[in-house]
Amino acid sequence: MAPKKANSKADLLFADAAVESLEADKTLPAKFKRMLIKSKLPQKVKDKTVTVKMHLGGGIGYTTIHPVFVRILVDVIKDGGAKSIKIIDGKAQNGLARGYTQEVLGCPVVSCFGETGKYYYPEHIGFESLDEALFSGEAIDSDFFIDLAHIKGHGDCGFGGALKNIAMGTVPTETRRKIHRLEGGLTIDSEKCIYCLKCFKACPNEAIWKNDEKKEISFFFHNCTYCQHCVMICPEDAIAMEDRTFEDFSHGMAHVTAAFLKKFKPENLFFINFLTNITMYCDCWEFSSPSLVPDIGILAGTDIAAIETASLDMIKTENLLPNGLPKNRNTIGEGKHLFEKIHAKDPYLMIDFLKQYYPCTTDYEVKEIK
Repeated sequence: MAPKKANSKADLLFADAAVESLEADKTLPAKFKRMLIKSKLPQKVKDKTVTVKMHLGGGIGYTTIHPVFVRILVDVIKDGGAKSIKIIDGKAQNGLARGYTQEVLGCPVVSCFGETGKYYYPEHIGFESLDEALFSGEAIDSDFFIDLAHIKGHGDCGFGGALKNIAMGTVPTETRRKIHRLEGGLTIDSEKCIYCLKCFKACPNEAIWKNDEKKEISFFFHNCTYCQHCVMICPEDAIAMEDRTFEDFSHGMAHVTAAFLKKFKPENLFFINFLTNITMYCDCWEFSSPSLVPDIGILAGTDIAAIETASLDMIKTENLLPNGLPKNRNTIGEGKHLFEKIHAKDPYLMIDFLKQYYPCTTDYEVKEIK
């Protein structure tokens, strides 16, 4: 599984969540271990310091990657002769009460930014208002980087996976705030607003917040799907669409991810996407909802665009589960992908942007691990 050139197909390995028979060796964790060995990951990490970036979730969320799988990954890396291994996330303490501990996983679980919270490196980005990004020192200073991502929907960019795990997961709050500033699409003229709250009541997605004390409203763009109900119902024309859209957010994410990946040689990068517990929203919400579609499996490879594209391609609208959407949002809109029909943002967009700044491909071949 050597890195592929941008104009060739990338090889991906796939472990199907479905089981042929009720035997432990036929289940997903066993397939996952065989996948890692087949990928030659043990040979890749020999004598190297290894960092695994994952999202530990928080609160009462329960749909992040299960510790059983993380422990399997850690053990395979250790058996391969890695010099050291650690798991990182922005708020490592969030995982302690949820089973993501050194005792359970077999390696240290640390903050991306060290004990001081200031262990990071600045990198020039220069896209719109996103002047620079601050990257995790724990990640950058390692020899080998593994992007261990959980696929799910996302209100700002359609979905979250390997790309978002880097763009929003290896940077501190200061950088995430700059990326979120690229969101947009709706503006409100405070002089025209009479605080009738018709927009607040009409919003089907709880994307409008109200402040009774100041008599003003604001937008929570994470929930916004551009339905424009608020625009249409406002009696004073106080709400309008901006020229820019959520495309800037996806574009900024691609810029940041490309800058991060360039810090490593291609042979020192590895991507694993879990297509299990695929929910409507990001794990950062710190609670879970039912899966949108049945569990699909796990993908692994060395090309980030290929694994993200394959992950999206495997998620089918026709497989939408009845309880996957909350009862107050039990319908889907238009779009070419299930996530776009739910969130009104093209999930493939940030992958297309990434290809402009980093050598990768959306063409892939999948080999199933039995």
